[in-house]
Amino acid sequence: MESKNKHQLNPRISADCVIFGFDFNQLKVLLIEREPVEGFDVSLSLPGDLIFEDEDLDMAANRILNELTGLYNIFLEQVGAFGNPHRLSKASDQAWLKAVRQKPNERVVTIAYYSLVNMNDYQPQASSFAKTACWVSVHEINELAFDHFEIYQAALKKLKNKIKTQPIGFNLLPEKFTLSQLHRLYEVILGRTLDKRNFRRKMLKLKIVESLDEKQEGVPHKPSQFFKFNELNYNSLIENGFDNFGF
Repeated sequence: MESKNKHQLNPRISADCVIFGFDFNQLKVLLIEREPVEGFDVSLSLPGDLIFEDEDLDMAANRILNELTGLYNIFLEQVGAFGNPHRLSKASDQAWLKAVRQKPNERVVTIAYYSLVNMNDYQPQASSFAKTACWVSVHEINELAFDHFEIYQAALKKLKNKIKTQPIGFNLLPEKFTLSQLHRLYEVILGRTLDKRNFRRKMLKLKIVESLDEKQEGVPHKPSQFFKFNELNYNSLIENGFDNFGF
């Protein structure tokens, strides 16, 4: 990766990333803790930074994510653009910007992305101006730096809407999973209870999951059978006009 001094930063455009993960119980978001500045408490934020003039937005999002957390080459999809002229005006944010940027008062428009990752596949490592990188439950996120809470909420809304029409939740699970784990995932994302029997019947009827000749081991309850996602069957459904799971 080329060093920053070989590029020119665009002081008016940034990219921010909302990375969702699932620990089989809770939906989580990857946040960074910024290096503190004198007089202000440390605050959590989404991984994000200014883009370079010679890179497109997708390249910038991947680079920034890698620089701050160590994650790289993961699927990212745009959430939208956020350009409120006062989005960087909080005193704590202004103090931090003055410590890390040459033009802290420049108005910045950010392009937000979101992604879904299997937490077991990635070990975030903080670097650059990130002091730490950690997974935080969505239930514990109440305030973030800049307008990142608004960006996070927009990404979560997009996720909730999209999971009703596309099986993107499988990106949060390992290759093999139980139907109980899949059921829990949908409940956590949608934020409501789903009838377990109905949910299983619908998933099996659509044939987008297929059973494996393998069960859980070393669990304190009756071992559940493992399943895997059948992308071929899902694509066939799409070709035949399928557009909603009905959850």
